[in-house]
Amino acid sequence: MPGGAPGTPSSKVKEKVMVRNKVVVALYPFKAIEGGDLSLDKGAEYEVLDDSQEHWWKVKDENGAIGYIPSNYVKEKELLGLQKYEWYVGDMSRQRAESCLKQEDKEGCFVVRNSSTKGLYTLSLYTKVPHPHVKHYHIKQNSRGEFFLSEKHCCGSIPDLVNYHRHNSGGLASRLKASPCDRPVPATAGLSHDKWEIDPQELMLLEELGSGQFGVVRRGKWRGSIDVAVKMMKEGTMSEDDFIEEAKVMTKLQHQNLVQLYGVCSKHRPIYIVTEYMRHGSLLNYLRRHESTLGGNVGLLLDMCIQVCKGMAYLERHNYIHRDLAARNCLVGSENVVKVADFGLARYVLDDQYTSSGGTKFPIKWAPPEVLNYTRFSSKSDVWAYGVLMWEVFTCGKMPYGRLKNTEVVDRVQRGIILERPKACFKEVYEVMRKCWCHCPEDRPSFRILKDQLIAVSQGLLAD
Repeated sequence: MPGGAPGTPSSKVKEKVMVRNKVVVALYPFKAIEGGDLSLDKGAEYEVLDDSQEHWWKVKDENGAIGYIPSNYVKEKELLGLQKYEWYVGDMSRQRAESCLKQEDKEGCFVVRNSSTKGLYTLSLYTKVPHPHVKHYHIKQNSRGEFFLSEKHCCGSIPDLVNYHRHNSGGLASRLKASPCDRPVPATAGLSHDKWEIDPQELMLLEELGSGQFGVVRRGKWRGSIDVAVKMMKEGTMSEDDFIEEAKVMTKLQHQNLVQLYGVCSKHRPIYIVTEYMRHGSLLNYLRRHESTLGGNVGLLLDMCIQVCKGMAYLERHNYIHRDLAARNCLVGSENVVKVADFGLARYVLDDQYTSSGGTKFPIKWAPPEVLNYTRFSSKSDVWAYGVLMWEVFTCGKMPYGRLKNTEVVDRVQRGIILERPKACFKEVYEVMRKCWCHCPEDRPSFRILKDQLIAVSQGLLAD
């Protein structure tokens, strides 16, 4: 045997290994409502006792209280870096940073974000002089590893640099004064640890947000504190038992560009589907409502497309097919965050008018040839629909193929005639759209490749 004579125990004495407990810091506050969960105070430290589940960890606070917390609300202390500072916004894009700072409308308001060049950082600063605009400054490093915005003023760290420019403009358009307040907290995977069945009596139903294929959607509050959207399913519209089983899995899908499924109320009829609430509603209506301001902002439109693509790349990686991707099925939250909604729901619909490609409710204008001919759905049919969604974004919500009848659209798609380039769309962006509309599914790129191509186009067209 290794380490000893054959047939004898190893002669090597086992050393006692000290296991270092993982300590995390809360990036956001969390209020425990269900038994077994633990509240988080922003900035406080917690010892991790069990992180075997992806989305909910068991931790102990400084007073010895133990409970579950959402793992996306904390960061390991050793890896914390800039995340403990209010002004650091991570991967926020240039366009969303500008939009966020303009909404705040305060002289000297700023954020620090990851630059499009990996490992570097950019400071985005709002000033009203000589007119309201946002300036972007690369944070550079000299040969000694010091950080600077102007070589005369070097500091040992980015927080020190920010602190210096709070007191001295030092070549910037303004002194750094404040960062945008009340940044939204992320959604949790389910409303509590291991909870996906929700008691309808814990939901307070508020105003109607809209109605669609599945029924009415209303804003609600869970246990009087958490904003949710409640989809009240019309009876007979879906295969309920199959969906309820799937819902258990779908609550565990979590990405910043997917609308979070919190759970279902399945014990009574009609069934309620409870999701994260997105304050600005559907992307389609948002584009139409704000056409005058969005139409000229190519960077922001491209950023919206990239966000949807990131959400779809996550679904693709987890082998989920959307089947009804369109601007009407994406939602907009604060800070121009766009998220994909209703993924996988189309699979459980019982209405033939919706599921059959000859049906009046079938989304023909978003369907590729293999779906029109054989109802063959895949991630590649989602890619086709994504190209149409990009076209919707760059036309600020126009109807694809205008007033053409469904039969005329089918004929055009079969003959390989594609949508024309929108006026606001750069040819480099339209080239990406065209790749989504390859007649053969195998020739269409994956969402991961599309995402990389769009980010590269964004960096090329809109220097950071």
